[in-house]
Amino acid sequence: MSAKNQKMKKEITYHEAFQKLEDLIEQLESDKIPLDQLPDKVKEGHEWLAICENRLRGIEKETKSPPTAK
Repeated sequence: MSAKNQKMKKEITYHEAFQKLEDLIEQLESDKIPLDQLPDKVKEGHEWLAICENRLRGIEKETKSPPTAK
């Protein structure tokens, strides 16, 4: 993955990443992806899943932390 793609994926919201993952799953289930592209699409799916998991872990940490006084 290029540095530009990594930066773009770091800035994407959980909802956007989840939508990309759902769209990709829909394509895979409908046989719209040629067989020779399947490994790349599966890898892309893993990347979107990792983004979703990281966002959820971050949210979990934020919600478990005690509020800080300002």
